[in-house]
Formats: sequence, C-alpha cells, structure tokens
Amino acid sequence: MSDEREPQPPVDPFLGDDPGAIERERRRQQREARRRARSEGRKSLGERVSGALDGAAEKGREALEQTKGRARNREAPPNAPEPPALRRPRAAPAANASEPAEAQAPAPAEPAEPAAPVEPAAPAAPSETGRWSAEELMPRRRSRRPEPAAPASPQEPPASETGERDWLAEVDGGAPPTVPPERREVATGEYPPLPPPPTATPPARSKTVLIRRLIALALLLVVAVVVYGLATSGGGSDNPAPSGPATLKTEDVTIPEGYTRSQIADVAKDAGLSGDYEKATAKAPKGFDIAKTGAPKDASLEGFLFPATYELEKGASVDDLVKDQLSAFDQNISQVDLKAAKQKNLTIYDVVTIASMIEREVQVPKERPLVAAVIYNRLAQGIPLGIDATLRYDLDNFDKPLTESDLQTDSPYNTRLVTGLPPTPIANPGLDSLKAAADPANVDYLYYVVKPGTCGEHFFTSDYDKFLAASDKYNSAREAQGKAPTDC
Repeated sequence: MSDEREPQPPVDPFLGDDPGAIERERRRQQREARRRARSEGRKSLGERVSGALDGAAEKGREALEQTKGRARNREAPPNAPEPPALRRPRAAPAANASEPAEAQAPAPAEPAEPAAPVEPAAPAAPSETGRWSAEELMPRRRSRRPEPAAPASPQEPPASETGERDWLAEVDGGAPPTVPPERREVATGEYPPLPPPPTATPPARSKTVLIRRLIALALLLVVAVVVYGLATSGGGSDNPAPSGPATLKTEDVTIPEGYTRSQIADVAKDAGLSGDYEKATAKAPKGFDIAKTGAPKDASLEGFLFPATYELEKGASVDDLVKDQLSAFDQNISQVDLKAAKQKNLTIYDVVTIASMIEREVQVPKERPLVAAVIYNRLAQGIPLGIDATLRYDLDNFDKPLTESDLQTDSPYNTRLVTGLPPTPIANPGLDSLKAAADPANVDYLYYVVKPGTCGEHFFTSDYDKFLAASDKYNSAREAQGKAPTDC
C-alpha cells in the first residue's frame, strides 16, 4: 500500500470567472498527476537491490549447471584423485530457540582421509543468504595437456524421488556418466608444464652455409696462430720476422730566390743529394721543351729552376730535385699574365731573363715593377741597361766590388757596354719577379741608384743630372765607410 494521500480538490482563491486563474489551476493539477504517476512507477532501493541479487544468483546457478555439465563429460586419468563435489551442500536445519546451546553446536566432523597432494580443495559452502560467491561460481582452470581416455562402463544414473535424473547425486557418489569417445581435459587443479615447441629443422642450404662459415673461421684462427708463432719465434731460422713498411724518411731542401745554378749546386751538395747538379741542369731533360719558351735548344736550365722548398726522400738524387723544380716552374708561369710582354714582342725566355735581373737588383718588394719599368724604357730607347748584376754573373763575383777593369770586360753580359738583354737569365726568379717582368709599372724612369743608409732602397729618376748627383752621393758614402753604405 502507498503512503501517499489522496489529492484534495483545489480551492480556487480567485473568482470563478477569472480565465487566467482557471488555466493556472488546470496546469498545476496536470503536474501533480504526472508526479504521482512517476512515483508509482519507481521501485524502492531495496526492491532494486533485491532484483539485482536475484539476477546474479540466477546467473550463478546457470554457471553451476554449465560446470556440472562439463564435469560429466570429463575423463579422469587412471590414477587421478576424485574430483571435488560440485553439489551445493544442504544447510543444516535450524535449531529451536528453546534448545540449549550444547544442542545447537554442530557435531564434530569425522576425521577425513588424507587427500592426495594433487587433489584440489572442495568448494566452500554458500553464505547464509543462499547465494554463491564468485569463487564458487567460477569454473576450474583446465589443464592444457589432454589426458588419455579411460574406458568407463556405462551405468544408468540413479533417479530422484520425482523420477527425474539426479545429476547432483551422479557427481557426488553415483556411477560415472557415460563418457563420449572423444578425448577431454580434466580439471585436476594442477598446471603441468607445456610441451616444448617443435624445433624447426633448418633447410639444407642454411646448414651448408653455417658449416662453411665455421670452416672459414677455423682456418682464420689457424693462420693467425701460425703468423703469431712465426713472429715471436722467427720461424725457426736466424732471419728476423718480416716487419711492416718502414717510415719514409724525407728532408726539406730550400732554394732561395735569385740563386744561380752554381749556388743551387752547393745547396744540393749540402743536402746530401747524389749526382752533379750543374751537369744535370746543363741542358733541358726529356719532357721539358725549352724551345717553346723562345730559348735556344742548347740553352741551360738557368732561370727555369724555380726557387722553393722541396721535400725529398733520404738518398734522393739531383735529378729528383730538378724534376720537381721544372714542374713548379710550369705551375707558376701559368699564373703570369704575359699579354703586355707579347705586345712588345717579348718571349717567355725574355720575361724570365728580365725577372732574373729584377731578382738580383731588388731587395724591397715594392720596387720590382719600377725596376722592370726602367728595363723596358731603356730597351725601348736603345740605351744600355747598365745593370752590374749581369756582369757579376759572368764573372761569378757576387760579393767583391767590381774594379774598373771588370767594368771594361768584353762580354755579352756587360750591359754597360752592350745594349739589349743578356744572352741568358742570370738567376732563377720567383713568382713576384716573373709577374713584375711581364707587367711593369707605367712610369718613365730611366735611372735608379741605391740610397745610402738604407737596406737596398733605390732612388728612381728619369733625369740624368739627378742620377749623377745621386751616384756621387752614393760613392762618397761608400768611400767614407770603406764598404757599401747600406744598413741591413
């Protein structure tokens, strides 16, 4: 029965002829009717919980029936223990409240026979509410390994009082059910180890490759052992074991700029190079076409022996040095712009000759294009060059002062008397002198004289009188000092 009271007829506080009040009262009554309908359709919390528990119990009973059905179809191995009882134990009848406490106490259970080690424990009795717990309803885990089927004699299970087949009695103590011929798993409670996975047999080709690799590895080990034995013992002979390649020993040979062939020969001799340097440079070797430069075919290599630092092996010969010098000359002359020289009908050999004079005359690098301009201007006007370095080259005198008789020497290298260029270069110039000789400064200088008290710096002029005055000043300083009036 519901505790809700019957709704009382509303009392209209407004007049009966007010349409708005009548409409509001009608809507209120409709809301009340809907609220009562919802209240009647709801169930109490207890009813909902009871329904949920009944559903869970029903599912538990279904699971129990399924477990019993699976148990009937299982086969037990010959020596397996009896499976635990799956019938739900019956609750003992409740004792009367009037009986004493001693009568209500349960009788002591008979001592059970010791169970086999592999026999699982029997399921616990249900709670007082009559519902089974989750552990009781869950089926036991099956063994993964199938057991051999044991022959069983078909017997008819006992019937219950109602005449129906008593499945619970059949499981507890009745005759075992008829076992189908197929093999089944038995829930023994044990977890035997899984059988090892089958080992795949590798194909024959893989085996062959593996065998070959093992043989190769064994051979390598044998060779390594033999080599190590020979290296440590010398192979049983007096000869030492072979060693690795020896470190290449080299030495640097530096050729200064402006050196002549004879001066470079002394450097090569001091460096320990084998052979005669002057003889090796007396004419061009095969592979170096000196005629293409405008030089005579029988000309020496003076001027083409490029000055630099060369790295040579210990015990190298002068031929190795000459080969490297000619290769360096080809590389550096390709960097020189020869357009201006060719416009004045000068050959590469002429440029090398002018560069050799610049190299012997100049000590201040910025003066190279100026000295080249003086040479070009004098050649253009047919004036003798008057460069004493050419005569010193012919006399092989680079240190001692030139005498009046030296200045009157009849030689094509005496540019005080002979116009034009000397017949050959007088030294081996570097790249800067080659560039200055090919492209001189655009000035009209015709004379230059060393300034006293400087380190080879020159005074340049195109006036002859100024040149004579500068020359007198230089000679006076030289007589006063008794040597060249330079401060280097």
